[in-house]
Amino acid sequence: MGKWNSVQLKILSQVLGWVAFVSWSISFYPQVVLNFKRKSVVGLNFDFVVLNLTKHSSYLIYNTVLYLSTTVQAQYRQKYGSKEMIPVEANDVAFSTHAVALTAFTLFQIFIYERKNQKFSKISIAIVSIIWFSAAICVIVATRRHSWLWLISVFNTIQVIMTVIKYIPQAYMNFRRKSTDGFSIGNILLDLLGGLTNYGQMAVQSVDQKSWVNFYGNIGKTLLSLVSIFFDIVFIIQHYVLYPPTKELIATGDEAV
Repeated sequence: MGKWNSVQLKILSQVLGWVAFVSWSISFYPQVVLNFKRKSVVGLNFDFVVLNLTKHSSYLIYNTVLYLSTTVQAQYRQKYGSKEMIPVEANDVAFSTHAVALTAFTLFQIFIYERKNQKFSKISIAIVSIIWFSAAICVIVATRRHSWLWLISVFNTIQVIMTVIKYIPQAYMNFRRKSTDGFSIGNILLDLLGGLTNYGQMAVQSVDQKSWVNFYGNIGKTLLSLVSIFFDIVFIIQHYVLYPPTKELIATGDEAV
């Protein structure tokens, strides 16, 4: 089992990990609060929410199993080295659990608040259906072969794919409307902080171990940070540069969160 070589780096890693957890966890609330205050979800792309729920559900499965299962951990070390540290910590599991709960609640808000003519696209429904059907087949295959590490890697791949595509509907919707009204920028700013500190945590662990297997051994977490940071920057540019909130909205406080 891998051990820390530096106590200072271990503490720094834990601090960065929990900062990422707190930032990412809090990032779900501005959108929930904004929806509640407006009693409307107009401006929030529904495909973004349903794809996000699939992403976080897959990531929860990956994090929970790799963190708790000694069998999967043994397969991981057999593949990457007996001295390698498991690239999932308690804050990862806590974040994923919280993320699924808050995203599901946001989905609930879509059904109870004003949404005008907005609806889920057939494409997103098809993507989610295909994803979970494929995952079910993989579960059957893994059960027969006892390929548990491969199975959770599948769920990790799913969350990576969802991370890449989930932002696109919202970014395109903002572009088409020439507005970010109804989409909380507070969510994005906190998400950016979480992505940067999460990436920093992985870098600290790699420096301590003098090995970068932490990055390619957990490619999902690596891509999660990079892709999230990229789209966060896109949304920030859309909100503050391309489509800044109108004076009327600022006065009413609709974009305060």
